Amino acid sequence: MTAPARRNSATGLRSWKGDVEADYRYTTGIAGERFFTELREHGRLVTARCPACDRTYLPPRIYCEECLGPTADGPPVEGPAVVEAVTVTHIDVDGTRRPTPEVWAILRWDGIHGGLVHRLAVPANRAKPGLRVRPVLRPRGARVGNLTDIVEFAPQGTIPKGRLAPRGSTIADTPTRKARGARTSGKRA
Repeated sequence: MTAPARRNSATGLRSWKGDVEADYRYTTGIAGERFFTELREHGRLVTARCPACDRTYLPPRIYCEECLGPTADGPPVEGPAVVEAVTVTHIDVDGTRRPTPEVWAILRWDGIHGGLVHRLAVPANRAKPGLRVRPVLRPRGARVGNLTDIVEFAPQGTIPKGRLAPRGSTIADTPTRKARGARTSGKRA
C-alpha cells in the first residue's frame, strides 16, 4: 500500500501488512540482570538506590537520574502498588476483537521513582486509578527471568490465602494462567 493510500484508508493509518527487517540484540544490563534474577529466583522486585540523593528506582538503574551518580543495590519493593493510570484493550495485537477486554495499568509504589506497566486482574469496570494491587507470580519452577514471570497484579484481598509470599516479599506464587483457564499460547483455553 502506498503512503497516499494509507492516509486515505480508515485502516491504513493504524497498520499495514509487511515485514520490516530489524536485527538487534538488547541486553538487560547490570541492573536489569539483578532485577530479573531476583524476580526468577526469589520472587522479589528489587530496586536501585542513590546514596547521594537517597532516591530509589524501579526498575533499577546504575546511574541516578537526579545527580547522575552511581546507584547501589536498593531494598526489595515493600507493600502494594498503586494504579496510576488504566487502559482497557478490546482488540488483540493481530487486530481481532478480544473475547473479554484486557486491563493494563501504570503501577507505582510509594517512595519509589519509576514503576511498571502490567496487566491487572480486575474487570474493566473496576479498574481505576488509586486501586492498590499486589503482583502475582508464576510458580517458581515456571519462571524464566523476565517480566512475564509476573502473571498479573491483583487487588489486595483477592489473592487466595496461602498464595502470598512470606512477609517481606510482596509477590504471590499462583497457578499458571492455563491452570486458571486464562490465555495460553495465544489462544483461549
